[in-house]
This record gives sequence, structure tokens and C-alpha cells, in this order.
Amino acid sequence: MKNKLLPVVAGIIILSGILIPAASYSQNQKMVKQFLTALPSGKPDNNGILRKYRMSAVYTNLDLYGNFSSKTLVTGDYTEGLRNNTVSWKNVFIAGSNEKTVPFNEGTKQDYMENITYVPSSKMLEAEAFKSFPAKAENVLARNLIWDMMTIEMFAWDYSDSLQLNKKYIIPEISGEFNMADIGTYEHAGIQLCWNGISLMNNEMCAVIEYRAIDNKLKIAMDKINTKGTEQYWGTTWISLKSKQIAYAEMYGGTIQEIEVRGMEKKFLIKTIRELRVEKIN
Repeated sequence: MKNKLLPVVAGIIILSGILIPAASYSQNQKMVKQFLTALPSGKPDNNGILRKYRMSAVYTNLDLYGNFSSKTLVTGDYTEGLRNNTVSWKNVFIAGSNEKTVPFNEGTKQDYMENITYVPSSKMLEAEAFKSFPAKAENVLARNLIWDMMTIEMFAWDYSDSLQLNKKYIIPEISGEFNMADIGTYEHAGIQLCWNGISLMNNEMCAVIEYRAIDNKLKIAMDKINTKGTEQYWGTTWISLKSKQIAYAEMYGGTIQEIEVRGMEKKFLIKTIRELRVEKIN
């Protein structure tokens, strides 16, 4: 008798799971329709509450056949929501290794980045913004923290009024060559955005925005090194539908560059894979 009742009880439990949500189906349907009709526009309110994130970026260098050469980890803590729309960085470290499977050490702290404060704008592409940075190749990686975060925030907030669900949007004003603070030039072939839907991230209902930029041209000219090549990057950002804050972001990229180092007789080619994460911290 007991064995006969078990399937019946199990069936009642399953039906309960169906019937309970069904009672609120109409309400949930309205909420889903609202979320999928339009994105909340603009940036998060600057209400005096600081928003803190940790960015980490791993650069893996390979030859053209995929053989490992070296790797670099760049990390930093980013704060937004400061007065007058300023943001800041601290605890920026760069660590390198020539061993593929060996974990990174703590690395070297980049003191010139400690508490650096600025307003995200096109002025951060001017040489004046980096006049306190040392003249060494590694500072390009620290600049990338600033530029990558600006890119992620721009894609998250600046085009929300133009995005429609599952429809590609090509940013019209971003194309052509621009100067990277007097260390080189970058030329976008085009950038696509797409609002792909909603998802739960860190217990927040979020809009999911994907972007891609393919076949971009890159040149860097510094004291001891010159490079030229192409880059493609793509990524996904989760944006809270309630607060409009970035809940999580990831970016991937790849470059193939011809490298010329002063003092070396021959140029060489290198492929670099970049994997980047932006996570909330307390």
C-alpha cells in the first residue's frame, strides 16, 4: 500500500509546483513584458553611495602556432560614485610569469595609480592625463584598466535608449583612428551592441548587453618598443534593472602584432589573448 501511495504523493507535489506559480502567472507575465520592452536609460544615480569593483585582466602571449611564451596579470580596485562624477583607482598590481601553469605572485604595486582620480571622458585619451606615469612599457597595462573600464561603462549606459531586444545596434560615431595619449593610435572598424535579454546575476535581475569590435588596427610607439597589428574584442555586461549599476562584466580580446624592440636585430610576431573580469567588492 505504501509503495502504491508514493507515486500519488509525488504527483501531488509536482502539481503543486505547477499550480502555485500559475496563480501569479499574470503578474509575472506583466513584469517580464516590462523588462523586455525597454531598458532603463542613463547612468546610476549619484546618490552618495560608493560603488566598488575589482578588475582583473590576464594577458597571455603566444606565438602564431599557439605555443605559450609568457603571461601577465593586472588587477586594480575601482570606485565610482564620488563627488562631481569622479572615479578613482587603488591597489593596482602587475604580475608576470614565464610559466604557463604556475600561479601568479602578488606582483608589483603601481604606486602612480594609487588614488588616481578623474572624470571619465575623452580627456582620458590625452597625454596630459598620464603625465605622472613612468616612461616604461608596463604602464600601457595600467592605462588599459582605465580605458577598459570606460569602454564597459559606455556600452552599459550610453546607448540604452537605442537598444532593442535581440537587435544588433552599430554605434555610428565610433569609427576611424584616434590617438591614445601620444603612445600610439587605435582604429575601430566598427562596434556592435546587442541587448540579449534578462538574467539573474548576484541576486539581481539584470539586462544582458553583449558587444563586439572586430578587425581593429593598433599601433604603439614608445621609447624602446614599437608595435603594429590588429585586435578584436568582445564581451558581456550584466546591468541591474533596478539600480542601473553594473553587476558583473567580462571582456575577451586578441591581438596579433609585429614587435620591434630597440637593440634587437629582427622584428617578431606575437599573439596576445586578454581575459578580463569586473566584479563587485564591498
